[in-house]
Amino acid sequence: MLFNSYAFLIFMIVTFIVYYLPWSFFKKNQIYTLIIASFFFYAYERPLLLLLLVFSVLINSIFSFSVYKVKKQHVKKILLFGVMFNISLLAFFKYSPLIASSLAGDLSLNNGVAHFLMTIPLPIGISFYTFEGVSLLMDLYKGKTILNLQTSSFTEHFKKTAFFISFFPHLIAGPILKAREFYPQMETKYFQDIKWSNAFKKIILGFFLKMVLADNLNEITATMQYPFFLGFSTGNLVLLLLGYSMQIFADFAGYSLIAIGLGALLGYNLPDNFNFPYISSSFSEFWRRWHISLSTWLRDYLYIPLGGSRKGEFRTYINLFIVMFLGGLWHGAAWSYAIWGSMHGLALMIERFILKDKLDHNKRSAFGIAYVFITITILWLMFKLTNFSHVLAYLKAIYTNIHLPFKLGMDQISIIAYGLGVVVYHAFYLLKDTNLYPKVYPKLDVITYGCMLFFIMVNSGSAGAFIYFQF
Repeated sequence: MLFNSYAFLIFMIVTFIVYYLPWSFFKKNQIYTLIIASFFFYAYERPLLLLLLVFSVLINSIFSFSVYKVKKQHVKKILLFGVMFNISLLAFFKYSPLIASSLAGDLSLNNGVAHFLMTIPLPIGISFYTFEGVSLLMDLYKGKTILNLQTSSFTEHFKKTAFFISFFPHLIAGPILKAREFYPQMETKYFQDIKWSNAFKKIILGFFLKMVLADNLNEITATMQYPFFLGFSTGNLVLLLLGYSMQIFADFAGYSLIAIGLGALLGYNLPDNFNFPYISSSFSEFWRRWHISLSTWLRDYLYIPLGGSRKGEFRTYINLFIVMFLGGLWHGAAWSYAIWGSMHGLALMIERFILKDKLDHNKRSAFGIAYVFITITILWLMFKLTNFSHVLAYLKAIYTNIHLPFKLGMDQISIIAYGLGVVVYHAFYLLKDTNLYPKVYPKLDVITYGCMLFFIMVNSGSAGAFIYFQF
């Protein structure tokens, strides 16, 4: 069920009304209301996949409850089995097709086995809810989450775990939640406590980024497919790539803002996922601003356990590369994603080696912003063209097609217009560092959100799935 659909609007209204009904029965069972709603939301288009989600919730509940209840000498084993369950579940459904297609010949797999592995469906949201299962186990093991297991039954713990993992605003594409931050919020919510202004601003901005900017750009960047782009001029190829860079930001940041706004309407604080990433002057700053819930998850549950920067410079470089390589693979079962993660890992390693302690994120330079943005934009090609040979063909066409004339039509004007929306969005953030901001913001606030709401109603693109649904 897409956020940008009439079905979801009806679903949200019904859920909201039932959730805040004033009678004590409904107040006591608010979490059950949201669990049922979340299961319905997940099963809306492919009901069978709900079995996998429930299975994941059940197994994570058993392992996490056992981490607390078993004797101390057995805790690490339980933790290891629980983490391996989540990783194995993700690997089986997400990477079986890649492994089968890569190794079928070497392993002499018969056609039946290879066909089965290569046709396994990818359950939507599995990358997100398996990572949250790992978060639950790790946070409980480290004692960083308030679960009150000393007074809880397994049934009560299962309820909370089901809610934590399946909460529908974040279920499909994040933000990735951490147990230690979410469990303490599980309490009765009251209609009068809703922060309406904050929630609706997030939702309006999210829908504007998605429906007006990303969906309109998507109609144009759809032409970035092999072999169609081979005949485009260098200027048109570069403009399309810039358009896709703006699209992927507007699409994913839009989803995250909608999710955060919906969570706020239901009384839950979801973490910010984007903090104006395209104004970054370094790659390390970019990863503090882009998909923040993933980058902090990788830092807390992978980079730090690997040793972080505590075991010498060489080990730090290796840890950075491993984390980004695996972060790339997390995005999808194609070697282009692994290469994308590796390139980001190399960029972080080189940046750390050259700048070391001289990197100052408080100082911003036009050259640094341009360099990071251009590099990241080129690397986005691996998301749009998952066949790496097509990525190379696109880059080659940029180099060889310089003699072709630049075509300026409605598509090119549209890329500039909608892409400019993302530029203005980031520029407005930079305005906060000036003395002009307090004078301008109060006057523009209502007008800006009113304009965005108007454009949502009159100039939305063709409704489509969010890009990160495929991850």
